[in-house]
Amino acid sequence: MSRTALVTGSTGGLGLACAEALAAAGHAVVLHGLDDPEAAEPVRAALAARHGVAVAYRRADLADPAAIDALAAGIPGGPDILVNNAVVRHFAPAEEFSAADWDRAVAVNLSAPFHLARLALPGMRARDFGRIVNVASLYAERGARRRVDYTATKAGLVGLTRTLALETAGTGVTCNAVSPGTVPTPAILARIAALANERGLSETEATRLYLSERQPSGRFVQPEDVAALVVFLCGPAARDITGAVIPVDGGWSVA
Repeated sequence: MSRTALVTGSTGGLGLACAEALAAAGHAVVLHGLDDPEAAEPVRAALAARHGVAVAYRRADLADPAAIDALAAGIPGGPDILVNNAVVRHFAPAEEFSAADWDRAVAVNLSAPFHLARLALPGMRARDFGRIVNVASLYAERGARRRVDYTATKAGLVGLTRTLALETAGTGVTCNAVSPGTVPTPAILARIAALANERGLSETEATRLYLSERQPSGRFVQPEDVAALVVFLCGPAARDITGAVIPVDGGWSVA
């Protein structure tokens, strides 16, 4: 059955991979980002053309509660599927972290998923079907220097996931989290390029070194593999999977 899926932070990267996989499964998709509609139109139109499903785009700053309300209200009846993927992160020791950066990270990474879930749940309960998937991180389970906003908000997101799962247990609504390892995002590739330049390494050598400190598999996690798990969690076979935090990290979490 076709459902409507809202994927936050989905004009590129992992979010777009999730939107692509959900569209390929036959679901209507609402893309979200910070781009103006004109800039996002090529992505929206191409996704709709590839899969023959309805695809909309909504611009919203998730640090603004009014924008969150408008985003949710723009989907009649609310989404059947909510994938909370949007994230901001900053890199600094705690004592050098600005209040503004902290507040924005908490707003986008944690408060927005809560508010979107809060607004989506009445419709999901009324239909006796709903899927909430939160994109967490290995860093929800451990500390990391210079990443205080990311580790704290991802840990909070896991707590949110577990509580929503308990509150919807026994209904047709589930809430789970996926925890990707290192995905080849532009930010990660830039860090590897900087490492190569700093140590006089080739790109291949720098990539191998970067991953050796993280994933025993020695390779990047591909966005489409994470997206395939999201699609599974949104399907009927996953009706009894709720409150789970599922790693896709090449063995990093058990190393």
